[in-house]
Amino acid sequence: MKKTIGIQIGPDSFVDEGTNKVLDILQQRGAVNTIYLSTFTYDRGITGRQVSSTSLPDHGMLESAERYFHGGNFATPHAQFYKNTAIKGDNLKAPDFGKLDILTEVLPAAKKRDIKVVCSVQDGFNYPDDVPFFKDFAEVDLQGRRSGAMCFYQPDVKEFWKAVATDLCSSYDIDGILLFNERNGPLLNAIGVSHHQGIDSAKVTCFCEHHQKAAEQHGIDFKRAKEGYLKLNQYVQNSLDKKRPSDGYYVEFSRLLLEYPEIMAYNQLFDTGKHQILKEVYSAVKGVRKNLEVGFHIEHTNSFNPLYRASRSYEELATMADFLKVVVYNNCGGERYRSFINNICSTVLRDVPPAEVMLLNNHLLNYANEAPIDELPMAGLSPDYVMRETQRAKAGVKGKSQILPGIDINIPTGKNSRKATPDDTYAATMAAFKGGADGVILSRKYSEMFLANLDAAGKAVRDAAKL
Repeated sequence: MKKTIGIQIGPDSFVDEGTNKVLDILQQRGAVNTIYLSTFTYDRGITGRQVSSTSLPDHGMLESAERYFHGGNFATPHAQFYKNTAIKGDNLKAPDFGKLDILTEVLPAAKKRDIKVVCSVQDGFNYPDDVPFFKDFAEVDLQGRRSGAMCFYQPDVKEFWKAVATDLCSSYDIDGILLFNERNGPLLNAIGVSHHQGIDSAKVTCFCEHHQKAAEQHGIDFKRAKEGYLKLNQYVQNSLDKKRPSDGYYVEFSRLLLEYPEIMAYNQLFDTGKHQILKEVYSAVKGVRKNLEVGFHIEHTNSFNPLYRASRSYEELATMADFLKVVVYNNCGGERYRSFINNICSTVLRDVPPAEVMLLNNHLLNYANEAPIDELPMAGLSPDYVMRETQRAKAGVKGKSQILPGIDINIPTGKNSRKATPDDTYAATMAAFKGGADGVILSRKYSEMFLANLDAAGKAVRDAAKL
């Protein structure tokens, strides 16, 4: 089977550089045969120009994304597909490039080159204020405040994501959908077991009426769950203030989970809702054309967080996806891994030095050759990490889904953290193939990448094909 060599790319790159020029670069220099085109998103992570804090690349418009970014649907929403939801498609058109329909622009040129086009669709946070109806469907936090993300259990939200996928697949001759959703459950968010967040346990979600109804349907005592999370919030605040419980931070946390099993059950309810959206999008896409591909982005937290990893079964995910884009970003992985260790050492494992927690965590995760915690940001994670995570994903799906590791090419990192180089890009890409990958997805987005690194990825792809 032909391996998928993909790249994530936003509409801005085609606008800035020209469609034909960009496709030629991707195909000739990166050996790309599939583009993951950011079609619906309000997040700069998978579209937009480079952020201002990082060196601008050697192509495209040499200005940062901070000048202007709005987001939305960069194709053309068709109203008939949104009749079953109050979130109407005609309010979703991205204004960034006027009336430009990025799929109408890119699809014909891509097909002439036999390049597949998969639409990236992202469920994100902090929708713009000029689309205020999103707030009507927002999650509710522990204090009763509306958050910036939409609730999975809100009926209109379920119908909305199905509508977006059905619209794109019915209205355009695309090859599939890649769905992004990087949202964690309330337990994980409360104790800070992620790489990209601060710790604010009072803001965990969701406690809206729809979540309450779902809890009751799943046999979970909503009142007890909320009471448990209020006590968890107090525990976290005490931990951050260094108010050590007499039995220690870990024992106190464990005791809380034993006293309130609803805490874990409610966290699992969040994941159930998230996965139900994935299943419904999969069914919606296959209902249009069975040969369309559906894939899901598996966030970086899954890579180095054992608790999160335990809540994600590759075998289960493989039942609702043709492919999984597994994040194995090794350059930015160093600072992200250290951030996770520091977070967990601020709460549950506060009694243990971070360096010792990381050594234990490396054993739990089957990581063998990673730098000490103080050196991690500059060292990044190794090609061996990329290979092992690819092997784990391949073993987990048991042949039921393709594994396409996401390769880090110039993802922004801190001033003193590792930056991508051609040698590193080549090694990481080769490591994914050595791990048995069915292809790769060059990430996060073309507008961040230096062309020498794209060349290195292309060389690795061609060399791997000879093995």
